[in-house]
Amino acid sequence: MTRPTNRMNNSNRFKLGLFGMNCSNGLTMTKAPERWDQTWDNEVAAARLADEAGLEFLLPIGRWHGYRGETDTEGTNYETLTWATGILASTKEISAFCTLHVSFINPVFAAKQMVTADHVGKGRFGINVVSGWNEGEFAMFGANLLEHDQRYEYTQEWLDIANKIWSENEPFDYDGKHFKLRGVLCKPKPWGGGRPLIMSAGSSDAGRAFAAKNADCLFMNIFDEPALARDIASLRALAGRPAGVFASGHVIARATEKEAKEWHHYIVHEQGDWEAAEHIVNIRISGGGRSMPPDVVRKLVERHVSGIGTYPLLGTYDQVVARLKEFSDAGLEGMAIGLVHYVNEFPMLRDEILPRMERLGLRQKHVS
Repeated sequence: MTRPTNRMNNSNRFKLGLFGMNCSNGLTMTKAPERWDQTWDNEVAAARLADEAGLEFLLPIGRWHGYRGETDTEGTNYETLTWATGILASTKEISAFCTLHVSFINPVFAAKQMVTADHVGKGRFGINVVSGWNEGEFAMFGANLLEHDQRYEYTQEWLDIANKIWSENEPFDYDGKHFKLRGVLCKPKPWGGGRPLIMSAGSSDAGRAFAAKNADCLFMNIFDEPALARDIASLRALAGRPAGVFASGHVIARATEKEAKEWHHYIVHEQGDWEAAEHIVNIRISGGGRSMPPDVVRKLVERHVSGIGTYPLLGTYDQVVARLKEFSDAGLEGMAIGLVHYVNEFPMLRDEILPRMERLGLRQKHVS
């Protein structure tokens, strides 16, 4: 029996999903009253708008500690596996992922939970596998934050166990470095057989190698635009098999360039929670053992205020879509995007961005 088809396998040249709406403030570290109001009713409303418009997926952020500051962006959030299950029960065709820190949950328990979610969504469920990096979150769980590359060894064992649970029909033992399990068996199996879609992001050599080996959707960061085509080709070559390459971004757009700049200035420079953004950048820089020039740090902080470090799609609707066309031409297959407010800003995405993408051949017109 084969897995049912879903929108992640459709023929659209460039796929789109909403990113981070399970967290307070979403992707934008702003104090503006127009910011995202993370309530379950709003979550469902945004998910249904995306479903009706033909978007392919919804991707939550796995977060346990917020980023302090006045807004404590992402400090209030829904746990992503139960979030995805609820979203799948509230939608019809769109795929929903969970974002799972594998160090915080037993693979046998999680594999069973994910089968349940997959049956709720009739094959529309996916897992974003995360090894983790935030020392404070590991301490919160009493979990051991392994050396960087060892985290991916642990994650590989975890995922190997989950894959065996989803495929084996007889009890099995597992004798690894991190897990020693006996008599493992889980029924039912994922909806329609096979396994849920797997997504993974990693910029380090170990992270890229893990994603290339295991993921159906390989996520990358866009920092060096001139090198994007080369980086995508390198990632695909590393995978050595068909795999979609995606990135994450955020949209701050208006009809004119003047309006877009004013909207960005208001959200980021007038209302931005710079204290929180500086906090997250300091965590990530120190966690990677890196040092950066002050001007580079400043730009990185600004990028976190506007979209938690994701790629900024700023400008007019035409400019945003032109940039997406450039990414597509470089080989990118899709993007998970944030909006300042996922419900109130969605008409802009649906009525302005999507039709322009259709005219450029990036997407086909969706018929609901």
